[in-house]
Amino acid sequence: MFSFNIYKGNYKLLIILPLLLILASLYFIPQIKFGVDFTGGTMVSLGLTKAVDSAQLENVLAKEGLNANVRVFDTAVGPMAEIELPQSEALIKAENLKSEFSSKLSEASYLEVVANQNVSHMAKYIEKRSELNKLADEMFLLSKSGAKSASEFANLNSLQKEFFTSYSSVYSGYQKSVSTAIDKHVSYSSISIQTVSPVLSTHFLEKALWVVGVAALLSVIFVFILFRVVVPSIAVLTGALSDVVIAMGAMGLFGIPLTLPSFAALLMLIGFSLDTDILLTMRMLRRKGDPREKAFDAMKTGMTMSIAAIVAFSALFILSSLTNISTYYEISAVALAGLVGDLFATWGINGVMLLWYVERNENVVQANE
Repeated sequence: MFSFNIYKGNYKLLIILPLLLILASLYFIPQIKFGVDFTGGTMVSLGLTKAVDSAQLENVLAKEGLNANVRVFDTAVGPMAEIELPQSEALIKAENLKSEFSSKLSEASYLEVVANQNVSHMAKYIEKRSELNKLADEMFLLSKSGAKSASEFANLNSLQKEFFTSYSSVYSGYQKSVSTAIDKHVSYSSISIQTVSPVLSTHFLEKALWVVGVAALLSVIFVFILFRVVVPSIAVLTGALSDVVIAMGAMGLFGIPLTLPSFAALLMLIGFSLDTDILLTMRMLRRKGDPREKAFDAMKTGMTMSIAAIVAFSALFILSSLTNISTYYEISAVALAGLVGDLFATWGINGVMLLWYVERNENVVQANE
């Protein structure tokens, strides 16, 4: 399948192309757009009974007070539309009120109990209760639920219950206002409204960063324990990092948003890159023979693995293009970009670093004999 050994001659020149890809990727990475999963907001999916113009729908929704980003596409089951809305100010305010209310609730509940047992604590309880009442009244007003004043609730349990009922009403009321606006201008057979709160989106982002950190740390530990040599370990991790950087550069270039599915694809690339990088490193360090032939032999095996994976994800990419399923598209597009990048990063960066390391050690050994 592969007959020409690319490591013959001045193989160090092979590092130029992957480095150029990485530099280009670093330029495009800041252009990555975050999806609803990480920024928060609302995503409305519609099964249309009649196709609509996306620009026209955006204009009419803007008149309804909705700053929408509309995408209309055809699928095997008919035309569909996705309407993405940014964070609602009402939902952001509701989240802030909920967070502050929850932070004060436990202390107020404790003071309520001790104040009923000892009146000397009553003044402090009244102070804390008034703070909660103020937050609850703001939530009642925001939800437009018609709840009575917070001061009319005899105890904190009943106030807490009404507060969180009103909090839920803010979300349901916002979703209803969105669907009402859409009903005026769109004819559809099915509708799905997904709202990600500001707190939940922040939680997703924090967890994503935590997962990346843990994955990187475990990879470093595993690779170093396996090889117990600094340069090959650095080469393996450099290859894995390069794959992710190139994939993220493609996301910025082609407008693939960072969502939970695309983030999962990035994590998958780390695992795949470690497979090919460790394959190369094992053959270079554990097998005997000419280093350049060992590198080329590993490349033939690794390229076969990569091409098989590229074919598989290409099929998923074609399916996503036919069905317009965004999850399939994001996973397959990111995976394809990373796998293509892996062809250059593994054999142009990792391979060059390892070959240089092995040949340098052999020259040192020969010089000492």
